[in-house]
Amino acid sequence: MEQQQQPSRRLAIQQMLLATAGLSMLSLPSLAAGKAQSAPKGENLQPFYLPPMEPLQPGPGGIDIRTWVKSAQTNMQFSCVEFAVAAKKMGPAPHYHKDLDELMYVLDGTATVMVEETIYEIPAGGWHFRPRGMVHTFFNNTDKPFRGIDMYFNQNFEDYLEELFHQIIPEIQAKKLGPNDPGIAKRIQQLHEKFGMVGFPEKRKAIIDKYGLIP
Repeated sequence: MEQQQQPSRRLAIQQMLLATAGLSMLSLPSLAAGKAQSAPKGENLQPFYLPPMEPLQPGPGGIDIRTWVKSAQTNMQFSCVEFAVAAKKMGPAPHYHKDLDELMYVLDGTATVMVEETIYEIPAGGWHFRPRGMVHTFFNNTDKPFRGIDMYFNQNFEDYLEELFHQIIPEIQAKKLGPNDPGIAKRIQQLHEKFGMVGFPEKRKAIIDKYGLIP
């Protein structure tokens, strides 16, 4: 019975956090997170190789992420994650970033991106750039999963995602906390403040209803 409840509990947790996170799931390096930083003088970048991996799957919660390049490897200039979104799945609540510029490349399927009031359909092979300060979100408006790479410039935003998906959510599951646990809500708020995110969770339901999405 416990095994049968796990996927639905994980889904409920991810739905709650996506709705409040102002975002649409590895240990954190010791970085000064949130603010853009210039590369230290005299410190040269080092080459690195990342071997191929099996394509990421959305998982039972409908969305998952995997970090490829970390900001620590590029002197805070660039990082990127792979992400996978299930069919008809809503992403994060509409939000904007104070310091972050992000660039999306779609690997498989079609992503729908909303920036302010404009809708963009991004098919596999397509790119989409979202500068800081503009309210945006993304979701899957098709009956097939989509997968892409999200690239971050001048902020270690991969640390935000790793803490949310790989630390906070597992802790909620392990400790059997409720979705409205005050300690978790405080950590999410602190995470937003740390990374300069401003979310509009009240706008998420209208998008779900309009496009018939899974929360």
